[in-house]
Amino acid sequence: MTRPVYAVILAGGSGTRFWPASRRSRPKQLLAIDPSTESTLIAATVERLASFCPPERVIIATGEALLPATRAILHHLPESSFLGEPEARNTAACIGWATSVIRRRDPEALVMVVPSDQAIAGSELYERAIQRALASANQGVVTTIGLRPSRGETGYGYIELGNALGEETFVVAEFKEKPDQATADSYAMSGKHLWNSGMFFFLANTMLTAIDQHLPALGEGLRRIENAEVGLEYQTTRDVFPGLPSVSIDHSVIEKLSPLHVVVGDFEWSDLGSWHTAWELAPKDEAGNAARGETLFVEAEGNLVFDLRSNPGDTLTAVLGVDGLCVVQTDDALLIMKRERAQDVRKIVDELKNRGHHHRF
Repeated sequence: MTRPVYAVILAGGSGTRFWPASRRSRPKQLLAIDPSTESTLIAATVERLASFCPPERVIIATGEALLPATRAILHHLPESSFLGEPEARNTAACIGWATSVIRRRDPEALVMVVPSDQAIAGSELYERAIQRALASANQGVVTTIGLRPSRGETGYGYIELGNALGEETFVVAEFKEKPDQATADSYAMSGKHLWNSGMFFFLANTMLTAIDQHLPALGEGLRRIENAEVGLEYQTTRDVFPGLPSVSIDHSVIEKLSPLHVVVGDFEWSDLGSWHTAWELAPKDEAGNAARGETLFVEAEGNLVFDLRSNPGDTLTAVLGVDGLCVVQTDDALLIMKRERAQDVRKIVDELKNRGHHHRF
């Protein structure tokens, strides 16, 4: 049976590790910080999925406050494509609500859920993995995509492979939490573990049944929204959402399912978790320097310079005699740090909050 495919694009994150480019009103997914493209991350995500579903079957799940900026970037999508959460309640509520909306539109819907803030290269390999994941999900089994690890990475969750099912599809043996370095190194060498991509594929009915079984409080809240009287849908959603459980779909539902399938993705993938990751992905000179904007490097190695001002003009940034720095400039802020400290940028955001500089984050 050929079922209509819907895409749910998760676009509610804040991306504090990309300050000063990322702000509450313009978080990571609304920025062009993938060095391989001039598109914003969310626009690139929508474009990658165009061959699987038309614009009217794309759902952008974001926060109410981000709706205007998100619509401005994705102006080609219809109004019905945008869901604005009245309050952030983590991914279980977000995915559950979006799936409920989709099922009302089409009870036979096949759904793929993808983050809006990842960098992906190798379009043919990506599309092949998506097709395999959809084929698996079409059989009524929730399916995810995992990536073969290129290194021991402590910032990712892992999926342990079980029995092979063919077409690079496996039974999931177990999900693994973010490990310590020694464990991550062993996973990378084992050949039996994949990085968890955060992508999920399922029949709408399958997911909502799973939510009822493993997270009944969420299932009940979704039914209250779904059964709202005509004209009261918006207010009912605002009333119900703050009381929904704030938990991730991974831990509360996905990891409890059996069977559960995973497709191995061979495409290049990054969750773009920090400025260090942006440096890793960017084209570099012979000394390992990467830049966006007019930049001169002299006796400098392994630096990242990103000029993201709206009107940089003919300004030149010169970098002399330093190694391993990140320099990021926006219209109202300049960040200078050691690249190795990229995961600590959120400390700046925390300090700005403590000092009451709300306009800076």
